[in-house]
Amino acid sequence: MSQAITLESMRADIAAAIGIAPEEVGDHDNLADLGLDSIRAMMLVDRWSEAGITLTFAEMAEQVELAAWHAIVARKLAALAAGAGR
Repeated sequence: MSQAITLESMRADIAAAIGIAPEEVGDHDNLADLGLDSIRAMMLVDRWSEAGITLTFAEMAEQVELAAWHAIVARKLAALAAGAGR
């Protein structure tokens, strides 16, 4: 597994993908309105999947905001950690 995925690391990744400062990405901003297109979103999903969790573009596309994406990632990381502890 690679580096941990946190809310702030996701914010920084999104900001880098669309060429803005991380502080310009609010937790509940619509990321498409900020300039995130589907190609860049798929690239982010692939990047975060490298941490060992299974993410799909479809689940991330349901609600295109940082807080929702982080909730999905956090839930999957917790499930992964719970499974590793068995």
